[in-house]
Amino acid sequence: MSIVKVIEISCEGKSIEEALQSGVAEAAKSLKNIKQIDVKWIHGHVEHNKITVFRVNAKISFVVEH
Repeated sequence: MSIVKVIEISCEGKSIEEALQSGVAEAAKSLKNIKQIDVKWIHGHVEHNKITVFRVNAKISFVVEH
């Protein structure tokens, strides 16, 4: 039987994909067996009528090693 743990992260980037990739890469520095990321919400920071940064709040699921 596997045990899956879920943590919540916040990350940012110039695109939604970049934000998620950077969040997973940073989490992978201390977590093993990451299996999934679920986006809770996305915010775009706007300056001069343009989105400059995307901020993403997500949950990362990973399998706990015995």
